[in-house]
Amino acid sequence: MATKINILQQKSLPNGVLTSAYLAQNGIIRSEQVGYVRSGWLERISQGVYCFKSSTPTLYATLSSYAEQTDWEYHVGAYAALEIYGYSHYVAMTEVPIHIFTNKDRMAPQWMQEYPWGRTLHNVSTMTLGEKGITTREVDGVSIQVSSPERAFMECLLFAPEQYALMDLYYIMEMLNTLRPKMVQALLDDCSSVKVKRLFLYMAEKANHPWFKTLRTEHLDLGSGTRSFQANGKTIAKYKIVVSQELADYEKNILG
Repeated sequence: MATKINILQQKSLPNGVLTSAYLAQNGIIRSEQVGYVRSGWLERISQGVYCFKSSTPTLYATLSSYAEQTDWEYHVGAYAALEIYGYSHYVAMTEVPIHIFTNKDRMAPQWMQEYPWGRTLHNVSTMTLGEKGITTREVDGVSIQVSSPERAFMECLLFAPEQYALMDLYYIMEMLNTLRPKMVQALLDDCSSVKVKRLFLYMAEKANHPWFKTLRTEHLDLGSGTRSFQANGKTIAKYKIVVSQELADYEKNILG
């Protein structure tokens, strides 16, 4: 009985998951799947989803294996993506959620959202930033879909200041001196969020990055009216935003 399961174990991603359909495609029909659970080879995670009893599923291996087996589209974004690129240093955040972006018609299954990964998994479905800036990257030995640094930072701004403090995000912006101006421009062109565009441009100009000077911003729709992100804060007239006094006064504010 172990022959088929041994072969499958050798070809499957360690610490990933196995769907019932995938098992069947590899010669293990549903009745045999039940048998492998009883004999201790497999552990049932949810209806139609298993893992090897000898392994513990990890989030990125699960994302990679589940997507490969089901043609599911997703990408890891926002702060979790910035962590992957090493831009999370000096940020005073605890229990930061992992944002998984998916199509609204095919969101992350409930079992995946509820599994004890050690951090909260948030499934987000939005087309605010279009489809650019998503790439494949190897993390912990598995290939996953992840936002580029340019896109990931803008995704963080989607959830600021409720989930991410603007001051913390600005510390990250200071490190983003190697962003690709063409990618930044493409994302800004596609972005439908006035909030994201205003905050991004403000922070990028404040950080005085060389790539900022190459951006074409005159055609961007920045909306009208002032957006406040801090009660009793300071108004940045150029971008019609109100931010904390701490952020406005941090180092030299070249915007005045």
